[in-house]
Amino acid sequence: MTDPAPEPDDRTIARLAPLLESPGSTAIITDFDGTLAPIVDDPAAARPLPGAVEILDHLAGSFGLVAVVSGRPASFLAAHLGGASGVVLVGLYGLERAVGGRVVSVPGAETWRPVVASVVERLTVTAPAGVSVEAKGLTVTVHWRTAPTRATEVEALVQAEVVRTGLVAHPGRMSIELRPPLAVDKGSVVMALVEGRRAACFLGDDLGDLPAFVALDRWAASEGSAHVTVAAVDGETADEVAAAAQLVVDGPTGALGILQWLADAAGGGR
Repeated sequence: MTDPAPEPDDRTIARLAPLLESPGSTAIITDFDGTLAPIVDDPAAARPLPGAVEILDHLAGSFGLVAVVSGRPASFLAAHLGGASGVVLVGLYGLERAVGGRVVSVPGAETWRPVVASVVERLTVTAPAGVSVEAKGLTVTVHWRTAPTRATEVEALVQAEVVRTGLVAHPGRMSIELRPPLAVDKGSVVMALVEGRRAACFLGDDLGDLPAFVALDRWAASEGSAHVTVAAVDGETADEVAAAAQLVVDGPTGALGILQWLADAAGGGR
């Protein structure tokens, strides 16, 4: 049974308060894995914490924009978060999003699908025992969580695919993801989502979330807007993730506590 989301302390509440000054002009943006959902050995088994979908739904009832920006395929997000109506679902670090019951990819992405498929085929054969290859359509992630001693071998295999295909390697939690060399990441997504907003926050947990933290900091500095960056950390979290955030909370339960407080404070509901 999952523990209830903790109440934010007074310091955290003071930091969050500007997000409530004009909720209709505020963007609430969060990652999925490690933020809304616990990290698990089998990526396919990841699920949002109990209550997360309802909280997102409540947030969307009060705030101008609520979005989940994840490395997951948009179809996965729609399957597991689709009960939260009005929430923007952006997958694969911005390469695709769920729109009206279908998945739409950014221009230029689809030409890389067969390239990624060929990489998946090769890595599935060559990956060491205990290493999993997660095919995501436009990207592929190689995980060594259940085989931690194989990291060096995985890194060499992935680097060979970078040279072979032109895909770009992005490190993550005991994993490396290969993505098309397009100018799309969580930072570019966040910048597009917060355009025209008066305030925004982003919650994340991993290296792939750093571009979102940086983008939100730059946006706030240039626009004079209120913003909050939140790192959901655990024993695996890279030091630079916590260092880049304004607030640090204890994993997904801490992140959910932030979102629950915002929903309650804004009077969210449908």
